[in-house]
Amino acid sequence: MIIKSATIRESASGKYYISILVEYEEKIRPVTPAEKVLGLDYSSKALYVDSESNRPDYLGFYRQTEEKLNKAQRKLSGRKKGGENRRKQRLKVARLHEKVANQRKDFLHKLSRQIANACDAVVIEDLNMRGMAQGLHLAKATNDNGFGMFKTFLAYKLAEQGKSLVVIDKWYPSSKMCHVCGEKNKELTLSDRKWQCKKCRAVLDRDVNAAINIRNEGCRILGIEERTIGRMGIAW
Repeated sequence: MIIKSATIRESASGKYYISILVEYEEKIRPVTPAEKVLGLDYSSKALYVDSESNRPDYLGFYRQTEEKLNKAQRKLSGRKKGGENRRKQRLKVARLHEKVANQRKDFLHKLSRQIANACDAVVIEDLNMRGMAQGLHLAKATNDNGFGMFKTFLAYKLAEQGKSLVVIDKWYPSSKMCHVCGEKNKELTLSDRKWQCKKCRAVLDRDVNAAINIRNEGCRILGIEERTIGRMGIAW
């Protein structure tokens, strides 16, 4: 292992961190064929819904601290610029933001590690998270759940084990297509959380159906025979 560089930075809360870049060689054997494939459908509230009907118990760390943050921010606004009291209050606000960020990062690291260890491949949609975060109704929830960070963590945790993160086109009709027979429901709206297929009469949960379709499209891309992959017994 060779240490290439070290970077020291000071956070807004006054803490110092050092980042060390190292170089090392490691032979990673790809996991083929991928037998345990999981599809994830993005959810602004739950972070995601997976193809096994699981929803992570995401706590919404910003929302939990929002009232305290707003109160601290109002106090900061009332402090005289350049004064010692303003400096102290600024540190209190920065530490609250830092706590929320650390809670979110810890949760996403643990969750992505659990999924990477349990699955051979994970399939998600290519979503524009920045664009979604600018929406009037989804901005706060999108910024709070950190799905983009979760995707980054999941990608490298899978890669270091020779596993795959498959990203499918965002225009793939995962929500509108019945995973049982393939019929498309062109009349489906965002408010329809459950719907019945007109062709095979299957009653579908919108998010679970989308996650299964995402998984099946990922299997097609990976060249895996389309089939219902057995439950992995994962609970997160």
